[in-house]
Amino acid sequence: MAHEYHFFALLSRLKYIERWALMRSSTPENLAEHSLEVAMIAHALCVLGNVRYGRNLNAERAALVGMYHDASEIITGDMPTPVKYFNPQIRAAYAKVEAAAEERLLNSLPDDLRPAYEEVFVGQGSYECKLVKAADKISALIKCVDEAHAGNAEFVTAAQSTRESLDQMASELPEVADFMVEFLPSYGRTLDELL
Repeated sequence: MAHEYHFFALLSRLKYIERWALMRSSTPENLAEHSLEVAMIAHALCVLGNVRYGRNLNAERAALVGMYHDASEIITGDMPTPVKYFNPQIRAAYAKVEAAAEERLLNSLPDDLRPAYEEVFVGQGSYECKLVKAADKISALIKCVDEAHAGNAEFVTAAQSTRESLDQMASELPEVADFMVEFLPSYGRTLDELL
């Protein structure tokens, strides 16, 4: 009798984890939606880096890392940013909790498949991973823009702080600056305006 593995059933639960728990959202956002957006933006940032800045980035790997970047939150839940970054001790403790959750997810795979997924879950510090972090911030800013266009002032402060973080990232990651100038202004427009 074959052994059952729960990895993909666990991942399917991304759709049940709501983001922005401390904020009143006009449109709810779950981790599955967010992860897809991060993957697409991370891929685009790598393509920008390769085409415009002569880099040799693996855009497909960045997209994979983006897809799985919040997978640990299936176990931990979505920790609100103000809590997660309240002080260095909380951040360090939460990093350990995330690592334990990732280990638990990886343990739900057959041994022969685990190395392929470990590569996606670990390896922070590469240029691609920095772009995934930037894509995560861009996705957050897009949510703030969407909420502002819906008349929700709840996200004004989040938009300002997220934009400041992205401006700092853009000083080191020109791909981020390009995306912000060329693609971000389209968000919040109507379908008729986009077509």
